[in-house]
Amino acid sequence: MKQVLTVSCKLQVAPEQSIKIDETLRAFADACEYVNQTVQPTLMNELAMQSLVDRDVRTKFGLSAQLAIHAIRRVSGNRKTAKKDGKPVKSFAPTSATYDARTFSFREKDWTVSLTTIDGRERFILAIGNYQLGLLKGQKPKTATLCKRKDGSYYLNIQLESIPPEPEKTDRVLGCDLGRTDIVVTSDGDKFSGKEITKIRNHYANLRANIQQKATRGSRCTRRRCRGLLKRLSGKEKRFQEWVNHTISHRIVTKAKTKKQAIALEDLTGIRERTNQFPRSKRERRLSNSCSTNCVNS
Repeated sequence: MKQVLTVSCKLQVAPEQSIKIDETLRAFADACEYVNQTVQPTLMNELAMQSLVDRDVRTKFGLSAQLAIHAIRRVSGNRKTAKKDGKPVKSFAPTSATYDARTFSFREKDWTVSLTTIDGRERFILAIGNYQLGLLKGQKPKTATLCKRKDGSYYLNIQLESIPPEPEKTDRVLGCDLGRTDIVVTSDGDKFSGKEITKIRNHYANLRANIQQKATRGSRCTRRRCRGLLKRLSGKEKRFQEWVNHTISHRIVTKAKTKKQAIALEDLTGIRERTNQFPRSKRERRLSNSCSTNCVNS
């Protein structure tokens, strides 16, 4: 079974190149919108959709044959996902486009990539560090996704395919018990306390409550600024929790590999629904629903 690793690489883009990229991303998004509005909503098969609108997409939006195929493929995939979620397909923003071996190439000797735009082929220098250099060295990637971020910078998410090694067979097991007071307690006696996380989580909860109170009483400008602040706080807390979970899991995996142990995790599927059935205070529900074990199992 193949595994795919995505390497995010920043592009050095000249002003004249940024215009071509923006035009390509806009054409790609417009093509997706056209396909989604033209083809009947119940049709999700990529090949069937391609036979109906492929020629029109290339003619109307100036996309190459492969970019047109990828635009149709994106609509097909979004429709399948939307059907599972029971929601309609949303609009397509000009922020990304997908590439394959015919429209994208990587050159290791000067660490550059070549991408197809609606104005021809363009070559870009990769502004990357040692981590990305080590991953890309000796590789011949075949797929990538071109993205434009909110700050106006351009990134190429390069997909690297590899076959993971077979796991070693062992009869030694490292058990991990998940909880709220101690995030993880292993069968070897290691404990990872959740006291600091609870402290940070309580701080953000009180801060959100104060901001929401100001938002309800303030002017329109105040409400708008409070909504933006709440959004930033939510992202900051989420990143902190992800960092803690990653640090703990990395330490556990490293130790298990050293001792050649398999890792057995406690199954907490549905614990939130089960515990919420019992009468508890609002604070207890918040701490339980946002605890690290729920983040691990979600």
